[in-house]
Amino acid sequence: MTRLPVQRTRFQGLLNRLGSALAGQVRRSWRAGSLSVLALLIGFFAGQNLTSLLLFTAPGGRPAVVLAFLLLVEVMVRLRSRLVVGDPSLAWVILDNLRIGATYSVVLEAFKLGT
Repeated sequence: MTRLPVQRTRFQGLLNRLGSALAGQVRRSWRAGSLSVLALLIGFFAGQNLTSLLLFTAPGGRPAVVLAFLLLVEVMVRLRSRLVVGDPSLAWVILDNLRIGATYSVVLEAFKLGT
């Protein structure tokens, strides 16, 4: 039985991009991989602790903290999209993972609080 060729669909393109990204992660050095995972975890830890601390101590309360965090994340995304062309360096990967971890912790905290 012969296998039919795969059609060029958007889903197949997504699977190809995810596969190549995963292969790129495996081919990277242990130093780069461990630093990126560590940055993700540190971002999660910092986001969780800073939001719980700042929500009660910041003037203006929750709306001011959420607005400041939103502006910080938006500036980081815009800077990265304008400055990085092609494969990002390790510093940009670490910065992205810090941002992703912090954003995930804030969203998770919002779901826990029900707001």
